[in-house]
Amino acid sequence: MNSKTSFRKKRTDSQIFWLIFATAIAPAVARPQAEGASPGALYKRHDVPVERRVDDLLSRMTLEEKVRQLDLYSGAKALVDQQSDDTHAAPTAAFVPEKAASLFGDLGVGGIHDLYPTPEQSNAIQRWVIAHNRLGIPAIFIEEGLHGFNTGTVFPAPINLAATWDPAVAQATGAAIAAEARATGVDMILAPVLDLARDPRWGRVEEDFGEDTYLTGQMGLAYVRGAQGETLNSDHTLIAEPKHFAAHGSPEGGTNTSPVHMGERELRMCMLRGFEPAIRQGHAMGVMAAYHEIDGIPVTADPFLLKQVLRNEWNFQGFVLSDLGAIRRLYDVHHVAATPEDAACMAIRSGVDMQFYDFDHDVFQKALIDCVHEGTLSREDLDRAVRSVLRAKFSLGLFDHPFVNPALNASVYRSPAHLATSLQSARESMTLLKNDGNLLPLSKSIQHLAVIGPNGNVARYGDYEKEANGLHISIVDGIRKLLPHATVEFNDGADIDQAVSLVKSADIVILALGERQGISGEGSDRSNLDLPGDQERLLEAIAAAGKPVVLVLENGRPLTFGWAKDHIPAILEAWYPGEFGGQAVAETLFGDNNPAGRLTITFPRSVGQLPDFYNNDPSRKLNYIDSDGEPLFPFGFGLSYTTFRYDHLSVQAPRIASAGDIQVTVNVTNTGDRVGDEVAQLYLREDTSSVETPSRSLEAFSRIHLQPNETRQIVFRVPQEQLAIWNVDRKWAVEPGKYTIWVGGSSRASLAAHFVLTR
Repeated sequence: MNSKTSFRKKRTDSQIFWLIFATAIAPAVARPQAEGASPGALYKRHDVPVERRVDDLLSRMTLEEKVRQLDLYSGAKALVDQQSDDTHAAPTAAFVPEKAASLFGDLGVGGIHDLYPTPEQSNAIQRWVIAHNRLGIPAIFIEEGLHGFNTGTVFPAPINLAATWDPAVAQATGAAIAAEARATGVDMILAPVLDLARDPRWGRVEEDFGEDTYLTGQMGLAYVRGAQGETLNSDHTLIAEPKHFAAHGSPEGGTNTSPVHMGERELRMCMLRGFEPAIRQGHAMGVMAAYHEIDGIPVTADPFLLKQVLRNEWNFQGFVLSDLGAIRRLYDVHHVAATPEDAACMAIRSGVDMQFYDFDHDVFQKALIDCVHEGTLSREDLDRAVRSVLRAKFSLGLFDHPFVNPALNASVYRSPAHLATSLQSARESMTLLKNDGNLLPLSKSIQHLAVIGPNGNVARYGDYEKEANGLHISIVDGIRKLLPHATVEFNDGADIDQAVSLVKSADIVILALGERQGISGEGSDRSNLDLPGDQERLLEAIAAAGKPVVLVLENGRPLTFGWAKDHIPAILEAWYPGEFGGQAVAETLFGDNNPAGRLTITFPRSVGQLPDFYNNDPSRKLNYIDSDGEPLFPFGFGLSYTTFRYDHLSVQAPRIASAGDIQVTVNVTNTGDRVGDEVAQLYLREDTSSVETPSRSLEAFSRIHLQPNETRQIVFRVPQEQLAIWNVDRKWAVEPGKYTIWVGGSSRASLAAHFVLTR
């Protein structure tokens, strides 16, 4: 608590310093003297409300200046003299004004991406942009920030973060990533991913918060609140951009960008509800429109999603960025646009606000200008898009203090508070799936361990993060540090006979299996979910050696490992736990960390039973002639080194007319002899409803810390509107009737109670 408080104070002090610094230099570069941009112009006054400033600036802009604000430019290859790679400027790179003049001319720029600048680089580019467009409009710098920014703190993958069931950690993670990015001049990150992971063959499951609507909504809300803070006008907050709007996580065949098949009811009740809290409560100022189509309509050409739902129903105030190339797909993949020009104008007309490397800049911008002149793109739609981008820039404070204090980065970059959050997230995400005979935790007196497998001596981070970044603590590293007296031998298992020979002298075997980048991640979709390569053969050969075996999995999606479940006594799911992952795994194996991670996605027994998510409709048959259809592990599941009991469940239900919450109380007792965390989960179903609804759905959860023999009463308050369904009349309604709730430690919770909602 004290370290976090101190860190926040330092940020505040640096912010005050920078406000003074920015004010001192602003007259020279932030308020250019030009026709239509007098010093007293309304849009330049920081004491004027944002909407009035936007109106004033918009009224001064030419058509060419407007369309320029709707285009995103690549930075590393185009603006500096050295690149680390195609998307990163070298740390020592210098800004080249001649390149900017050739690229931007005097029209300014909407956004700059793929730069990952130093503070000095972003300041130099921003200074030039402001000074070289007629109205002094700043650029917005946009980068990736899924579970870490650039070379900064490496956080566990989002699938780990969700496994913590701890919104406070999600909020701290969002805040840390935002602070590290904003200190370099970056104003927006392309995160979090709020698709529901309903097909584990999809490679991007690791980027998601799981298969459940409510959990995704709550974790996404927390992340956005952390990233955006109480105001965007600061030196440590930025725009969060939930993606991929919407339903991208349920593609046909599990392949990225493939069609999604569902009706409006499922779209509204499941997929959109995962995004809604981040927009309506978290006020996210960015949204990414996805590649795919839903029921034949591509998202970037869907005014129902981008206008009706997002803006009219949810009052979204930010701007919509297309996913990379998504607008182009209207022309060359979906074939709903006859020409690139048609595609560009169709997207803006439908509710997209900025393209993402879709068409050449001249082609895109000329298309919008021509469409306005031809009347196929209304000035109202064009101005809506420009207004959305400008509102974001004003909200960020870019017109008033467009530069960052270069000294801030040193105090924020990989700060102790951020590293501590990464480690906490890794520890809390450790998910124990099996522990026969209480094999775990292992004794620290063990003298000889063998770590076998391709994931044993490398830190697996998952996609959107280079494994060379951070401390990259492997499982071998973590065990050796924790047990300096022990002999810890490693073999990657490539030669199975050699690996079997090594384990014969060991007291215990840690089998480190799973996936790597290139097997999981964007574009890495799989047609089966078995352990990849020869890992199954390695697993069975090591088990046959007769030594006690603990299986540790690091992977980005559920895997089908039925043999291991039947034959290996202990299984720990570690997912992709970030730069401290090996430490968290070692602490868990040897009892310093009592695992309390819970699954946020169902583990199927085979791909043949997909889709296999817990809250299916009751009409679905789960039995096959060759299988009972039961999953390998259910949603919400996870073991502990202690045990918990639930009792004294009670419900108080208000009348519908009162709009009060449903209040549920339950006692949870730690019945074991170890301190531990439990994730109490509340599921609900209306017994009879006007349309078919899932057998049960998560509606509340709470991660609690309990001492041995400690009992705590948990109070859940479920807002009535959370029970609303999209009914047969295509309207939201909370229906009167009898409801059942279940409370327990997984989606298989059996402690039940009933209540009735009356009119």
